[in-house]
Amino acid sequence: MQSVRDRLEAILSRLAGRASDETVYTRLYPEAARAAADAADARRKAGVSLGPLDGTIVSIKDLFDVAGEPTTAGSLLRRTTPPAMQDAAIVRRLRQAGAVIPGKTNMTEFAFTAVGFNMHYGTPGNAADASRIPGGSSSGAGVAVGEGTSDISIGSDTGGSIRIPAALNGVVGFKPTARRVPLAGAFPLSATLDSVGPLARSVADCAAADAVMAGDDHYAPSPRSLAGLRVAIPRGLLFDGTEPEVMAAFEHALAGMEGAGARLADITIDDLIAQMRAATKRGSIAAMEGAEVHADWLAEGAPVPVDPRVSEPLSRAATIPTPFYIRAMRRRVELARAMNGRFEAVDILALPASPVLAPTISALKADDALCDRVEGLMLRNTQVANQFDLCAISLPVPGTALPVGLMLVARHGHDRHLFDIAAGVEALLRR
Repeated sequence: MQSVRDRLEAILSRLAGRASDETVYTRLYPEAARAAADAADARRKAGVSLGPLDGTIVSIKDLFDVAGEPTTAGSLLRRTTPPAMQDAAIVRRLRQAGAVIPGKTNMTEFAFTAVGFNMHYGTPGNAADASRIPGGSSSGAGVAVGEGTSDISIGSDTGGSIRIPAALNGVVGFKPTARRVPLAGAFPLSATLDSVGPLARSVADCAAADAVMAGDDHYAPSPRSLAGLRVAIPRGLLFDGTEPEVMAAFEHALAGMEGAGARLADITIDDLIAQMRAATKRGSIAAMEGAEVHADWLAEGAPVPVDPRVSEPLSRAATIPTPFYIRAMRRRVELARAMNGRFEAVDILALPASPVLAPTISALKADDALCDRVEGLMLRNTQVANQFDLCAISLPVPGTALPVGLMLVARHGHDRHLFDIAAGVEALLRR
């Protein structure tokens, strides 16, 4: 069996070979990672284990605190902020579980956009085709797992920021129920919607990382038989504009699930989506809460450049009167309760994670209107889980020219139930 240190050195050598053009990682910790790898190898030799993550190579998004350095969150604005006094809660738990952390991965500025562009630190090329977008905001996280420079990447998800890059890079991405995993030491976008979760190459790896970060006992998913599984397909608004290749892969996956005994049924949630859109018409919850996070520099002017695709929406949201935010939050609670009721007769919702394949970086940079349209489509399906306080996972669908993600959504708090179902679906897809 290859040692952890040897695996780590292969990754560090690969990253060193492209150091002058590195866009996947924004910071490396080679010496700390080597020490952690050597410790993991010593435990293995002694027959001791700290658990399933012991010796696993885990990268972290550039919004998690690491003691002794500023947390830049993909922005030049934060390069001169005071260094973090301690590791983020999830970083501390990962270290205690024996994870080897080689570095921080790139992200969109302040985790605000979904395409994956970063005007300061560069845009990582998609793991399947470097000319294409990686998806965001956890852009480097998706590429790192897809290209094999980490076993697991930790990202954050406010409207799809884990599941979008997972889908576009052909890996598994899990968004837990909000507040299941502590946010302490994670630079915020939206206290209400932010979730911390893993991207990996298997459901089992995501479940192992989720358990460590949540402070739970280790959980190995038991792949659920699909016989009798009640799968609801929310056709309607969430399927408009879906590209033919994505739709074909989705329907193929559904046919396999039905062949394995799953009970498929179309349902509608268009009414709830329309009501949520009406409740947040003046501004999204993420933008309104993000405007509060960034209120100081929005009011005074940023001393260094900020991506206009970030600063302009935040500036608009900063002008929204407080009563509109309070009403939106109150209405969200009511709508989340109503959505929970739709799960009474079903186990999961199934839909494409992204209705579009990853377009080229050059095409989106050349056409702002196209970029806006693509971003809106990529966020449309994934943000349902955040808005209605659900948990969700994206699984890669094999056999496609470019990666396609199948998203499974479960009700609030049913994270382990979803892992069991996802493991069963993953096994089917891999067959």
